[in-house]
Amino acid sequence: MFKQVKKSLVGLDIGSSSVKAVVLQKKGSNLHLLNLGFENLEADTVVDGQIMELNNVANVIASIFNEHQIKTPRVAAGVSGHSVIVKNIVLPQMSEEELRESFSWHAEEHIPFDIADVNLDYQLTGNTSESIQVLMAACKSDKIANVKQAIQLAGKQPVIIDVDAFALQNCYELNYQPQTGEVVALLNVGAATMNINILNGTRSMFARDASVGGSHYTSLLQKELGLTFEQAEAVKRGYPLPEDVEDRPIKPIIDTVSDILASEVQKTMDFYRATAEESSKAIKKILIAGGGSKLPGLAEYMAKRFETPVEVFDPFRLIQVDSRKFDPDYMREIIPEMAVAVGLALRGVDAA
Repeated sequence: MFKQVKKSLVGLDIGSSSVKAVVLQKKGSNLHLLNLGFENLEADTVVDGQIMELNNVANVIASIFNEHQIKTPRVAAGVSGHSVIVKNIVLPQMSEEELRESFSWHAEEHIPFDIADVNLDYQLTGNTSESIQVLMAACKSDKIANVKQAIQLAGKQPVIIDVDAFALQNCYELNYQPQTGEVVALLNVGAATMNINILNGTRSMFARDASVGGSHYTSLLQKELGLTFEQAEAVKRGYPLPEDVEDRPIKPIIDTVSDILASEVQKTMDFYRATAEESSKAIKKILIAGGGSKLPGLAEYMAKRFETPVEVFDPFRLIQVDSRKFDPDYMREIIPEMAVAVGLALRGVDAA
């Protein structure tokens, strides 16, 4: 999950409501957007990160590749949800060979699944005379197989399966060039899942996924106001209520879900403060990505709740985008949703 592949890859983000694809190219010292695709999925095609309708997803992947003439079949995809565990663990000082041989045994006590049923990876993040700090990533094998199968059904080659929270981190590191000691919280608010990653510079201090996202706003608006899915989606984006619907304040409904999101962020911050070695460092900024980041008022709500500056994440901040090839209005609409796909595409680019 942590390896780098120095060949062109398509970053493929298979979310609960859409599939996003990004291809990057390095020219000199600059990164350029070479290709990009975005296509919505039907409801319940993907549930808690599990692809329920493999053929539907495979068809959407193939459609994106064909429509945008993406030539490389090599894909880096991501996983998230309850089947993914990310944890910083401290182990006694040992050699790299000893760590490699014993890691699955050490990891077992930190994983709520049978060790035989997971794919494990790790990265050494710190070293003292007495101990080592290791960032562990674990994902249930059947979940990885599920994602790979959809990609292979589309006739493509799954080269890397990463964790969405780490792909978001890759994208952040490239575009924001963080300094050591600069603590930020990255939020990727998808349709059904929110990835949260608290970083100190380029080191992940605490990462977790929460089962809440943009679709929860839609569901509550449907329930409270008797709206169709399409009507609720429009109201969520700031459009007025349909004329045949009783006029009611929308903000209390929106705030109900925003409070659930904020509570999950607060829980993550509490975990960070309780467990991270450098937790005395205050979180200086929150960056929000994902489709949920486009919700009117969410950034302001989070800023007020946490008394911390909040920005919408720009995954192309330091990536060259040719406005003759990529329509600026369309890019502005989808940019917040592309962060994970960009981070995945970076796995195939030497960004140094």
